[in-house]
Amino acid sequence: MTTPGPGRPRSKDLDTAILRAALDMFVERGIAGMSIEQVAKRAGVGKPTIYRRWSGKEQLVADAIETHVSTDIQWPTREEITAGGIHDLVRHNISGAARTATDARFRALIAQIYGSAVTHPELLRTYWDRYIQPRRNLAFAMLEQAQRDGEVDEDADLDVLVDMLAGAVTYRVLQPNPLTERQMRRYLESAYRQVGLLSRD
Repeated sequence: MTTPGPGRPRSKDLDTAILRAALDMFVERGIAGMSIEQVAKRAGVGKPTIYRRWSGKEQLVADAIETHVSTDIQWPTREEITAGGIHDLVRHNISGAARTATDARFRALIAQIYGSAVTHPELLRTYWDRYIQPRRNLAFAMLEQAQRDGEVDEDADLDVLVDMLAGAVTYRVLQPNPLTERQMRRYLESAYRQVGLLSRD
């Protein structure tokens, strides 16, 4: 989201309405089937209101996706990671991650994001740079700390482990018979145990 300039403060309610309209349209039509003008109409605002906040629909959709998927998950800071207690940090987010991963809207978002990767690579690039890569870096830092704690083999390829975790969840989310929240929680616990981010007790 762009930083507001001087003048009248941004309206949080207005931002919420725009982001919700953008998310709904993205789920319904994909990035190719939506426009800033259509989002503005659905949100009940003028196009200039949106363009004062976002430079284009890719940036708008990326922020709309993040607003939705980040509700139940609180990523640790680097300071919290280096302080240790990786297993506790991971377990703290398991329930929220399971809720997000089994939400029907989340499944639709994942499908639309991957479907747009070739036709509209700017969307995936924007979402990757703004949100995925920073979280990937945190996951890498958690695995590095787990290595120092002796929970992960010192010769393990951490890039591969991060990909394995992300890929496993995406694969499960996109299956035709989605898991329940309880099943997803167990699956996530098993996945994190396999890479050393959860204890095996």
